[in-house]
Amino acid sequence: MVALDTNILVYAADRASPFHLPARELVTGLAERPEPWALPWPCIYEFLRTITGRAITPPMPPDLAWANAQGLIQSPGARLLSETQRHAAVLEQVLHDSGATGSLLHDAHIAALCIEHGVSELVTADRDFRRFRGLRIHDPFHE
Repeated sequence: MVALDTNILVYAADRASPFHLPARELVTGLAERPEPWALPWPCIYEFLRTITGRAITPPMPPDLAWANAQGLIQSPGARLLSETQRHAAVLEQVLHDSGATGSLLHDAHIAALCIEHGVSELVTADRDFRRFRGLRIHDPFHE
């Protein structure tokens, strides 16, 4: 199963991004297929924070941002990733293996959720995710 990181969601929604069209095609392609794909809950929150904030010009109105997120959440194959009973053990291993600290702990949380739910590949333009073992990283913009 493949999961999407925040930056892919942001690029797909931000028409000013140089990655907008390929990201939108990728997200739309996943959302329209019945096969399972994954969205970690922290990525949904981070998408909402980013797309409605000052990093995007103009920021997306919150109701439109939430509608965008809901469209993905309600797509046929979407699987939402959140913590299970195994999360503490998986996160402990991810932290031990990666040595993640500081701001990388957010990425470690996302990586742990993916590993916990059997996600084999995370689609992201964030190279920091390469530090997490057990998760294949696919950067669709810099292959």
